[in-house]
Amino acid sequence: MKIKKVMHIITRMDMGGSAQNTLLTCLWMDKRRFQVVLVFGPSTESHMTPTELENVARQLRLAAQDGVKVVMLPSLMRKINPFRDLWAFFRLYRMIKKEKPDIVHTHTSKAGFLGRWAAWLAKTPFIVHTPHGHVFFGHFGKPVSRVFFILEKLAEPITHRIVALTHGEKEDYLRLGLTREGKLVTIHSGVDTRRFGMTGDHPHENKKSLGLPPDALVVGLIGWLLPIKGPMVLLEAMEGVWRNFPDIQLIYVGKGGMEKKLREAAHRMGRSGCVHFLGWRSDMPEIMRAIDIVVLPSLNEGMGRVVVEAMAASKPVIGSNVGGIPDLIIDGINGILFPPGDTHALSHAIARLAADAGLREKMGKQGKDRAARFDLSHMIDRIERMYDEQVLEKTA
Repeated sequence: MKIKKVMHIITRMDMGGSAQNTLLTCLWMDKRRFQVVLVFGPSTESHMTPTELENVARQLRLAAQDGVKVVMLPSLMRKINPFRDLWAFFRLYRMIKKEKPDIVHTHTSKAGFLGRWAAWLAKTPFIVHTPHGHVFFGHFGKPVSRVFFILEKLAEPITHRIVALTHGEKEDYLRLGLTREGKLVTIHSGVDTRRFGMTGDHPHENKKSLGLPPDALVVGLIGWLLPIKGPMVLLEAMEGVWRNFPDIQLIYVGKGGMEKKLREAAHRMGRSGCVHFLGWRSDMPEIMRAIDIVVLPSLNEGMGRVVVEAMAASKPVIGSNVGGIPDLIIDGINGILFPPGDTHALSHAIARLAADAGLREKMGKQGKDRAARFDLSHMIDRIERMYDEQVLEKTA
């Protein structure tokens, strides 16, 4: 069987979900059947810490050692800049012409628009795009969101497959009239569940190592500290929880522009000693073992890989009923869903789990069983089958 060359294109390579999904896809693909090229931008807009930079560099080294051709394209930035974007487009076109991939697979909106049109101009046989959650709500203001909507409509006709991470995302694309049913395929973002499912851990020691009281109940949010991720929604909800459970500790794992506001709000509440900011961490399995209740209060969410990680670690999850989160959380079974932005409902959900250790354990066990269907191996299998099916369509 002829080895197929696949080129993945994304604007930035950082610790975010879309970048990690793309990198893991490149790492885990069967190199006996696929030759993989990964093209990405300089990622300066992510403002990564030295620890994050080293972690990403290590992942890229592993990819290169595994046979992935890794290419950093300086002009491929997330922020819109017409002159730089035009240069990035021509660089992508020249690269695709030189590499002659059988498949170009773009990721996220900016790389998706430039990469797909460059691939079409270079006559690439198959063009695939994964939006990783659309940007038509919550990320930008209405004018910019409208621009992305128009760009997506323009690129749709030259796209052979659009990959939705969840059924909710697929329905959004159909509802907005961005594509037709036949082009859409749902492939959940895969997680290496084995890393988070290791047994024999000692949560008291994990908490102590983070500077938390070893016997305290810990609520945690893992992700970007940006308005769309709802970190302030969680803090405001906790104000009601602390009335009945004053010793609960709240941790934020991640970074973003809202950290200062969150610190100030915690100080005004008189809860600075209960709210901890850990930044981005590379030891996520250990961090997860220290958390008793994981919360994802996003206002818009493509999927929420952290939910799968929490489920694999046998943790109950509270998530907003938006985007792809309902694909993962079955309300009342492995977690609790609440209306996005509803601090009262979130406060009630946290208090309910805080008061009932048996319910936390029960939901955690249900989540662990459910996490298996979102394992990384399933994502890779679906992606490879999609590539194979496209080749069969071409030769039929």
